[in-house]
Amino acid sequence: MRVTFIQAAVGKKPGQRYIGTWKMEPLTIATLAALTPDGIDTTMFDDRIELIDYDVPTDIVAMSVETYTALRVYDIAERFRSRGVTVVLGGYHTTLAPQEASEHADAIVTGNAEAVWPALLEDYRRGALRRRYDGQPGYAPVHPRRDVYAGRRYLPITLAEVGRGCGHRCDFCAIAGYYGPAYHPRDRDAITAELAASPHRFHFIVDDNVVARRTHAMGWMKAIEPLGLTWAGQGTLTMARDTALLEQMYRSGCRIILIGFESLNAANLDQMGKSWEEALGERDELVRRIHDAGLGIYATFVFGFDYDDDRAFADTVEFSLRHKFYTAAFNHLLPYPGTPTYARMRSEGRLLYDRWWLERSYHYGDLAFRPATMSPERMSERCRSARREFARTGHVASRGLAALKRSGLPHWWVYWLMNLRLGEEIDQKMHVPLAGNLDELPK
Repeated sequence: MRVTFIQAAVGKKPGQRYIGTWKMEPLTIATLAALTPDGIDTTMFDDRIELIDYDVPTDIVAMSVETYTALRVYDIAERFRSRGVTVVLGGYHTTLAPQEASEHADAIVTGNAEAVWPALLEDYRRGALRRRYDGQPGYAPVHPRRDVYAGRRYLPITLAEVGRGCGHRCDFCAIAGYYGPAYHPRDRDAITAELAASPHRFHFIVDDNVVARRTHAMGWMKAIEPLGLTWAGQGTLTMARDTALLEQMYRSGCRIILIGFESLNAANLDQMGKSWEEALGERDELVRRIHDAGLGIYATFVFGFDYDDDRAFADTVEFSLRHKFYTAAFNHLLPYPGTPTYARMRSEGRLLYDRWWLERSYHYGDLAFRPATMSPERMSERCRSARREFARTGHVASRGLAALKRSGLPHWWVYWLMNLRLGEEIDQKMHVPLAGNLDELPK
């Protein structure tokens, strides 16, 4: 039996093969490869950085679907199904929109695949493949098979996870729709063993909230401390109220923490279900504590809630420059399927497309809804302008000096890797069509 794993791109611009900055290792594929029994041949294609061989000898093609990649995944699936290859789809989008995904697959996997992937392969071998497999939260006792990445020029960063879920339920978040308020911690010994075997020194912990469960976080951080690794992850601003936690993060090797501020406006935070992290009176102080602990902040903001006007963009950029964040993202809101935000936008008649992720006229950077305070086009441009202002050469240099003081010279290269071409990357990614550049696919 032969299985081909494919990591789909969002899309590609005409005349361009790749978006050069989307080069992180696809952790899901390495995990599924490790779960694949001996005797089954595996291969992979990363559509983001290479062309897919649609004539590759294979029995099964497996793809994880994100909302942004759904249209391209479905196009790729149809190419393989047209020649009789069985297609299996899974991932967040498949879980949130299972009926849609099943229209483009021979079988779908909802939830986490660990518990069902070996059984699915055995069912195929017996000629008894089911249309749907429902996975459950949990971790298989395997480490990702990183040898599947061989021959590809990914960033020198190892992706790993220490838990799944966030513990919160922000209305716009697809992850919250996937896991709900639950958090599923991974075994500490498994985390330590995997990171100890990593081929790189720098790691990105892909969890949506590495501090979702304090006791668990303190445990695995203490366990990896002797490894001398450097890592980045995602957390919440309120973690800065816990000095001991910040100190342990630094000792364990954390140097960058991504924090979703989302908005500086209390009314917006209430609307998105994030009033638990308003921290309005102490926001500046909490940022200072994180920086004083030696951690750089990757700040993310979301525009498009009902209280965002032109002033919101200027205030947010000023806030970000004043605190000299390691880097920052100024994104517009996207109504993801299965979220309360999508349901609200739909009930209010504000969606520009019922399913924007399937619209070939939709491009990366476009809005998919009508904001309350300005046109969709203006909001998209305001987001882009905020990114450009933050990425101005003078600001990058000033923030770079601040990063040097916080984290020291050994980790300074990471700052420049993330920021040196920030403005150019903004233009490269804007207006990529979903699916896109389909002339490269065989007719």
